[in-house]
Order: sequence, then structure tokens, then C-alpha cells
Amino acid sequence: MNLLGKVIRSNGILGNSKPNPSLSLLLRETQRHFSTETEQQQSPSLEPFLQPPSKGLIYGKLIGTAKTTMKTDIVTLLEGSNLTPQDIKVEYNRSFNPTGMIVQFPSRSAFDTAIRAIARKGQLYKLEKVDRSQWDILTSYDGKVVLLQGIPRNALPEDVERFLSGCDFNASSIQMFLRSAFPDPIRMALAHFSSQTQAMNAVLVKNRNFCLNNQISMRVLQ
Repeated sequence: MNLLGKVIRSNGILGNSKPNPSLSLLLRETQRHFSTETEQQQSPSLEPFLQPPSKGLIYGKLIGTAKTTMKTDIVTLLEGSNLTPQDIKVEYNRSFNPTGMIVQFPSRSAFDTAIRAIARKGQLYKLEKVDRSQWDILTSYDGKVVLLQGIPRNALPEDVERFLSGCDFNASSIQMFLRSAFPDPIRMALAHFSSQTQAMNAVLVKNRNFCLNNQISMRVLQ
């Protein structure tokens, strides 16, 4: 304001001099500046808890699942979170034993609802928030892939095909590999089926049958 006073005096605004267009413009700009500054000082910033909730997908890892736990079991467990089986991926180790499930929630409120559902039902599960990268790296077998364990060391893909004869599977999809086990490594195979129903039917019909001289155990991967 001292600067404004000097400008006024130097231009004779207190006397009877003629109006100065430049001075009028300066007065208007100065008045607007002080008005804006006052409004900013009087407008309190929104408190964090008044901010709208963040939107977007939230990912959580569910620990405590078993080999027999189905995706539909988790959808039922976490009722109210608006989940479908497609929102769940099973995390397997190298021997295809499940170590947990990664769940994709539509919102933070859905994640919080799941936390409350687990606490309310007293289940021995633990749900913790994880990064999306843990979801992206997982393969979803979608109940259409069957794991065969105990394949003979000398077995060929053709032997596995004969073992699965009568089932609706993709013969070219058979993958055979070794995994560490005690006392000896175990040979496994993956076979892809046309549908979840066909995969489950193969397990019901062929599980515990023999391939060459070995009894084969079978399990549907999710």
C-alpha cells in the first residue's frame, strides 16, 4: 500500500489534476490483487478425510488356502465384494502347490468389505494388500489345465496321450518336466482341455490309473 500511496501522490490524484488512464488501470489491478489474496487466505484447504475416495482396482493376497480351495469358495467367502472367479488367480510354487491367491477388487471399499467378511466369519485366512505386478505375473489356468504327477522317467508324450485316451484334450499342448521331490525328483505333465467340465471329467475318470508301471495322480489347476 505504501507503493500505491507514492504513485497517487506523484500523479496528483489528491489534487484537482485530470484523471490519468495509466493510474486508473494500476488501481484496478491492485484492488483485484488484494481481493484475490484475501479470498485465498479465507478459503481453507479441504481436510484429507473430506477428499473423495480414490478409485481404481485394488489387489490383495489371500493366504491360508488349500489345494482343494476353489475360486468359487473365495467368491462366497468374500461376499459383498462384487467378485467373480475371473477376479482371482491362484499362486503356485514350482511344484504346483498353491501358496495363496491374488484377488482383484473393483475398489478400495470392496477390499475393506473383504477384510470385514474374513474377520466376521472367523476363517483362518489372511488378506493383505499387494502391488498389481503380483497379479500380472501369474498365469490363470482357469480350470482347463490338469496336472499329472508321477509320470515314469522313460515315458514319452505318446504314453501320456494313451493314458488320457477318451478325454477331450489338446494332445499338442502336453508339457512334461521334472521337479525336485524327496527322495527322488518327480516327473510331471500339464495337459490342456477344451473346457472346465472336460478337465474335471478327466480327473474323475483317470485319476490313480496307471501310465506304464506308475500310478498317476491328477489335479485341476485354477
